[in-house]
Amino acid sequence: MSAERSSPDRQNGGLFYGWYIVGAVFALQTVSCGLIFYNLSVLLNAFSTNNGFSVEATSAATASFFVAGGIAGLGVGWLMDRIDPRILITLGAFCSAGALASTGHITNLWQLYAFYIVFGIGNAAVAVIPGTTLVARWFNRQRSRAIAYSSTGLSLGGIIFTPISVTLIQKLGLEHAAYWLSLILILGTVPVSWIFLRPSPASMGLAPDGDEPVRDATGRIAPPDGMSFSEAIRTRFFILLTTSYVFAMLAQVGSLAHQFRLVLTRTGDNHVAALAVSVMAAASITGRLVGGWALSRVSSKRYLQGVFVLQATSFTLFAFAEGTTALLIISVMFGATVGNLQMMQPLITAEAFGLKAYARILSLSQMIVTCANATGPALLGFLYERAGGYQTAYLVIAVSSVIGIAALTAAGPVRQPAQG
Repeated sequence: MSAERSSPDRQNGGLFYGWYIVGAVFALQTVSCGLIFYNLSVLLNAFSTNNGFSVEATSAATASFFVAGGIAGLGVGWLMDRIDPRILITLGAFCSAGALASTGHITNLWQLYAFYIVFGIGNAAVAVIPGTTLVARWFNRQRSRAIAYSSTGLSLGGIIFTPISVTLIQKLGLEHAAYWLSLILILGTVPVSWIFLRPSPASMGLAPDGDEPVRDATGRIAPPDGMSFSEAIRTRFFILLTTSYVFAMLAQVGSLAHQFRLVLTRTGDNHVAALAVSVMAAASITGRLVGGWALSRVSSKRYLQGVFVLQATSFTLFAFAEGTTALLIISVMFGATVGNLQMMQPLITAEAFGLKAYARILSLSQMIVTCANATGPALLGFLYERAGGYQTAYLVIAVSSVIGIAALTAAGPVRQPAQG
C-alpha cells in the first residue's frame, strides 16, 4: 500500500508536485502582497504628503480598494473553476501594475478613487483567492502546513518591499518610483505563474497529498467532495464565521493602513515607521509557521479565538504606546495576528465545507469581509482627524475585535455535515 501511495511522488523525483505549487504561490504572494496590500500604508502617507490629499480623504478613498476587490473576488472565485488560474493571475498582475504606475500622476480626488478601484480589482485576481484555492486543491491531510508555508509570502512581501517602496519614493519621487515598482510586480508574478502553477492534481493525473487517485466507475479521477455553494452559505457556521471576520478584519485592515503613519506621528522618523511595518510582517511569518505546527494539536476554532484575543490586546496597547521600543514590541504582537487571521479563513473554510465549491464559498465570504474592511481605514482616518490622534481610533477597533470573538464563539462546530 505504501508503494502505491508514493507512486505519484516519483513522477517528480520523489517530491510531490503540490510542494512546487506551494513554492510558486509563496513567491507570487511575496511580490504581489508586498507591492499591493502592504504598500497601502506607504501609499496613504505618500498621497497625503506628496500629492496634497488629507489623511481623511486618502483613507476614505482606500475603502474603494477593498470594495472593488471584494466584488471582483466573486468573479475570480467563479472563474477559478472554469479557466486556467494563470490567466487570472496574469490579468490581475497587469491590472495592478498599470494602476501602480499611475500613482505619480494622481492630482484629483476622482483619480484617487479610480486608482484604488483598479488596484483592488487587480489584487483580487493575483493574490489570495487564486493562491489559497490552488494550495487547498493540492492538499488534504497536510493542508494547514501547506497554506501556512505558502501564505508566509504575504508577510515576507511586507518585510522586503515596504523598505524598498519607502526608499524609492524618497529618492526618486512617487512618479518615477512607481514605474520601477510596477515593473517588479510584473516580473515577479507572471513568469512564476506560467512556469510552475497547475490548476489541480487531477490535471496531472495526481491526487491531493501525493496519494493514489480515487477513480469513479468510468476510470476518471473522482471530483472533490464537500458541500454545495447553496448549502454552505445557509449554515450558521458560514454566517457567523463571516460575521466574526467582518469585525476582526475591519480592525486589522484599518490598522495596517495606518500603522506606518501611527508610528511616524509618534516617533517623527520615517525609517522607524518602515521598520515597524517590517517587524510586524516578520512576526506575521513566524505566526503563520507556529500556526501550521499548532493546528495539528489544537482545534482550528480554539486557535482562531486565541488569535482574536491577541489582536484586541494589541490594539488596546497601540492606543497608549508612545516610545519606539513599545511601538515595535506591539507591532510584533499585532503581526502575529495578521499572519494567522489571513491564513485561517481559507483553511477553516476548507475544513468546514470541503472543496466541491470551495472557491465560490471563500470568495463570497471574502467579498462580504472585504467590503466591510473598506470601512477600517476610513474609520481610523475619521477618528484620527476628529480626535486629534490615534488613541480613540485604536480603542474603537479593539472593541471591534471583541465583537469578532463573540461571533466566532457562537458559530458552532467547524465541521459541517453534508446535506441532502
